[in-house]
Amino acid sequence: MQLVWNEFLKIIEKEAGNQVVETWFKAVTLEQWNKETNSAFLLMPNPFVQKWIEEHYSELIKMHLSRLLCAKNLTLFLTCKKDEKKLIPASHLQKQILINTNDELFAASSEIKQILNQSLEKTNKSTALQIKPQNSIVKRKKNFNKLNEIHTFDSFVVGPNNALAHAAALAVSQKPGIVYNPLFIYGGTGLGKTHLLHAIGNEAKKLNPSCFVYYETSDNFIYEFVNSIKTDQVRLFREKYQKADILLLDDIQFFSKKEQTQEAFFHIFDSLQQHNKQVVFSSDTAPKDISGLQDRLKSRLQSGLIADIYMPTFETKMAILNKKAAFHSVVLNEEVTKFIASKPASSIRELEGYLIRLSAMSSLTTQAISLELAKQILKEDNIEEKQNVSAETIIKAVAKYYTLSVSDLKSKSRNKKLAFARQIVFYMMKKFTLYSLQSIGEYLGKKDHTTVLHAITKIERLKENDQNVTTKLKAIENLILK
Repeated sequence: MQLVWNEFLKIIEKEAGNQVVETWFKAVTLEQWNKETNSAFLLMPNPFVQKWIEEHYSELIKMHLSRLLCAKNLTLFLTCKKDEKKLIPASHLQKQILINTNDELFAASSEIKQILNQSLEKTNKSTALQIKPQNSIVKRKKNFNKLNEIHTFDSFVVGPNNALAHAAALAVSQKPGIVYNPLFIYGGTGLGKTHLLHAIGNEAKKLNPSCFVYYETSDNFIYEFVNSIKTDQVRLFREKYQKADILLLDDIQFFSKKEQTQEAFFHIFDSLQQHNKQVVFSSDTAPKDISGLQDRLKSRLQSGLIADIYMPTFETKMAILNKKAAFHSVVLNEEVTKFIASKPASSIRELEGYLIRLSAMSSLTTQAISLELAKQILKEDNIEEKQNVSAETIIKAVAKYYTLSVSDLKSKSRNKKLAFARQIVFYMMKKFTLYSLQSIGEYLGKKDHTTVLHAITKIERLKENDQNVTTKLKAIENLILK
């Protein structure tokens, strides 16, 4: 069960962000899955978390656990630890509110607000806003340098698809600030970009323990910057990043159209380069293709070495599966490994997901891992449906069916016809591509993952109960695949 839950957490982190995982899912455990009743039981740390997850994330959990467990129409049960009837301590709730930027937290029900107010009164602090601004920065700073020790160069499988990026990353870790500065690594989701960033940091720290390495995701960087403006600490924010010997910034494409963030980062970047400090970026696309970036920042990103990563070859996939199997203590025979490697996949993460589901199914059903079991899992995962279809193809097909323009679908209009067409786009992208919910939302007006999930769930329900909708979906699918 732990393997399945760990894989689920990786998916949620990619789709909803690390802050959501840390705040709501870190203390949750998948206790049991009953195959006969098709029921999954999650153990919550306390009633507060149970209530919040039930109201905001139950559909997301069901969707992903159904896929991971190869269980359609999964029933979800949320239970609470018997020995923890009380809510989260006030001090802990206070920290969560300070560090969470999700608007949903501030739109909590009146019942939860009352609980928070009562709890905060007991802390002998007047209000959360009167806490010294420095406190939030100090608390987050403890996690700022956290590198994943699992992601090293030794655990990275090198192939023709990533050889340049690997060689450049290794060189940077050995001589930071001297070669390939900045280093820009780009490629699709789940192909190893983040792994290489962590590997650079881990190797640099191993060679020089005093090396000050900062790894940060772009969304957390943006959060830090916005918070520094609110608390009048922009100078402290800049100084903190400027202390880095190596700055590793993940998913810089999310800086798109964020003018103030770009301005602040440009000055940090400029300072680091002037002092020969190493900067490494990752993105899902090349610098020249990131829209909404200032020309001078885009120019700086292109001034160093740019290395791309693409899907591995069949042979590299085999090597990756064998290494992942050894890491998870899963015994795979060559026949099964070849079968999984031969299947379409958009990322290494997805390959690992197949492996984890195979291991979980083997353990839960006490069946030996075999070719037949692997075929069953990939069939239930509808892997053959995942065509090589682009997001733009889907958007154009839906626009054509409803006699709309692509710009209409990408607009902010809430016209009923447009809104429904967008929901169908989300549904089709989930069915025919391997994008995360967050990535799907980016294509149509930067909708968040909860909006995308709601749309997908709505269309799936309509498909089951409305023949007219089923007919429309079939016609649109034909347009997409023709």
